[in-house]
Formats: sequence, C-alpha cells, structure tokens
Amino acid sequence: MNSYLAEVVGTALLILFGNGVVANVVLAKSKGNSGGWIVITAGWAFAVAIAVYAVGRTSGAHLNPAVTVALASIGSFSWSLVPGYIAAQFAGALIGATLVYLTYLAHWSPTEDAGAKLACFCTAPAIRRTGPAFITEFIGTAALIFGVLSIGRVVAGAATGQETWVAAVGTWFGPALVGMLVFAIGLSLGGPTGYAINPARDLGPRIAHAILPIPGKGKSDWSYAWIPVIAPILGGIAGAQLFKAIGL
Repeated sequence: MNSYLAEVVGTALLILFGNGVVANVVLAKSKGNSGGWIVITAGWAFAVAIAVYAVGRTSGAHLNPAVTVALASIGSFSWSLVPGYIAAQFAGALIGATLVYLTYLAHWSPTEDAGAKLACFCTAPAIRRTGPAFITEFIGTAALIFGVLSIGRVVAGAATGQETWVAAVGTWFGPALVGMLVFAIGLSLGGPTGYAINPARDLGPRIAHAILPIPGKGKSDWSYAWIPVIAPILGGIAGAQLFKAIGL
C-alpha cells in the first residue's frame, strides 16, 4: 500500500467510526440515541486511534490536511507531497461519509430533524458567532498538533521533525495516546464548535451531505463551512511552530 492510498483508507476509517458514532447518538430511532457527548467524544477518540493503527506505519497517518500543512511548515514533511496527501484525505472523507450514509440508510426519514442529519456529516457551532468559533477551532487544532508532536518526543525520544511524528503514530501504544489526546480535546474544547480540527473531516462529509439523496436534509450550512477549514490549518501551523520554537 502506498502512502496516498493509506491516507484514503485511514481517513475513510476515521470518518466511518467518527461520524458513525454521531449518527448513532443523534438519529431519533437509532439504538444509541441520546447517548450523549461522552459517547461521541469516546467514539471519535477510538476512531482516531484505529485509523492511526491501520495506516500509521505506511503514510504517517496524517489523515488531516492541517497535520500535513503543519508538518510541512516546520520542514518535517515535503511540500511536494502535500497536494497528494490532501487529495487522498478528502477522497477518504467522502468515502467514509458515504459509508455512514449507507450504514444508517433506514434512518434518513423525511421526518427526522434536518439538523440531526447534518450533524451526522459535519460540525456546526453551538453559538453562531464567527470570531469565537474560529478561535475555538484554531486553539483545538494547535493543541492537537503540539500534543501529537509531544507524544512522539516522549514515546521514543525522537530527535526532531518527521521522526517525532512517526514515533507518535508508529509505535504500538503511540496511536492509543493520540486517541486519548483527541478524547481530551473533545471533552475540554469541543463544546463550542464540535471540534472539527480537521478540514477533510468537515468539508468532505459536508459535500457528501450536499450530494447524497437524503430526504428532508435541509441545507449544508455553507456559510459556516470555511471556519473548520481555515482555522484548523492556521491553528495546526501555530501548534507546530510553537513546538519547534520551544524545542521540547
């Protein structure tokens, strides 16, 4: 398996399990309905860990354009590979979202709440204020990148850069620690926006929501869609640059 295919597979797994747990909790007639925020954050944490275990040794398990750009910004990943990685991540996100749609095919009733249907694919702010939502996604993604790089340094005493990232995702317990980090971000920082912290995770499934034949799905909230794309990219760069500057 080459790196691009690994990013497709890993991102598809991430979205299948991540958006799958959201669908399980928010869709009215699902057996997991009303499972609550802890179930969603735990499901996303497991989704990240499983996806990283699956493809970490092949592609480094970026699974997120913010990760790819952040690593490139500190010289730890080749800029020449960035377009291919991002394309693969968006392709995987579309596949994963489609698999969630098919898994819950019996639940897309016209009477199901349109907001719940949208939540099965992408994020939305709890309070619709552009500035605060942007700040939340920026901080959450900065914490993600800084945290994973820190895990890599602790796990294997890696020197710098890409070696640090590979140490975090390539050891047998590194992906579990990354999943714990995502769990912490969801529990602590996820309330205001639903913690997209990943442009592919949000935009890919949002596109799927727009094109899939979901009865009574409503609009795809494109006026908000730019925030979980731009804020994570800038936040990821900030987190990587901070890690590099501190020199932990």
